[in-house]
Amino acid sequence: MQPLWGSTTKMKSSKSSLSLLAIAVGINQKEVVNRIVKKFPSSDFVVMLFHYDGFVNEWRDLAWSDQAIHVSAMNQTKWWFAKRFLHPDVVAEYSYIFLWDEDLGVDNFNPKRYLSIVQNEGFEISQPALDPVKSAVYHPITARQGGSRVHRRYYKYKGSGRCDDNSSSPPCVGWVEMMAPVFSRAAWKCVWHMIQNDLIHAWGLDIQLGYCSQGDRTKKVGVVDAEYVAHLALPTLGVSNDKKASIIRKFLLWAGGSSGLKKVDNRAKVRMQSSLEMKIFKDRWDSAVKEDRCWVDPYQLSSNQSSH
Repeated sequence: MQPLWGSTTKMKSSKSSLSLLAIAVGINQKEVVNRIVKKFPSSDFVVMLFHYDGFVNEWRDLAWSDQAIHVSAMNQTKWWFAKRFLHPDVVAEYSYIFLWDEDLGVDNFNPKRYLSIVQNEGFEISQPALDPVKSAVYHPITARQGGSRVHRRYYKYKGSGRCDDNSSSPPCVGWVEMMAPVFSRAAWKCVWHMIQNDLIHAWGLDIQLGYCSQGDRTKKVGVVDAEYVAHLALPTLGVSNDKKASIIRKFLLWAGGSSGLKKVDNRAKVRMQSSLEMKIFKDRWDSAVKEDRCWVDPYQLSSNQSSH
């Protein structure tokens, strides 16, 4: 943010390289988000909160809130906000973009050490590993590997969908989950253009992220084990806000009416819409590949070569 008066040239020149932490938030996860933000020193990170439940002023009591950027739109997803407010030109000053969910435990995470590892490893797209004990782990490649600093692939030798040293595609290698991705400036410029304006859940995008890795996705995409988080898997989008419902209920009762309000859980509908959007995204990708006769898929070539 910029001051209303005074020169900003001196202020900018004195700043070290900044990165951005952007989180879609609801008031129910206020304490969890507070713990996340407090891990990111204001000298190195700018914080942007995407409020999907209409509560903004209720965050003002937190010490860092006035220095954060607040954007509010009802019932919208992280990717909807990102497409509209994180245009590559707008975030060009940030070295890395942390585009996180709100339900992450950060007791074992240090963002500055994390970025030091990312830079040393040459990761353009990454995520912190998930604590396998305290997390809901949906994809094995995201689970923390003990005694390791980073990992780029995982191994599965039994059953369908095997993964080994010859695997060259997600989810065996070159893949991160969408709950806590971290993008370099260059990678984000590519990813932003890949996000579809009308597909707000971004399902299917994760499989294609490797194309934005600025090189070989088997090397430029990875999971950081040394700095890890816990995925708490808290219910967020699709669940009515208890606090807001309580306020409305009290108002209706005060006005002499009956509240008639019940807790609504639309997560099944959200998941159905997400699955539908994933199919649409895949169809669009396949159509674009067929229409662009000049484009050569580098990973298709490497896959063919590894099979011979």
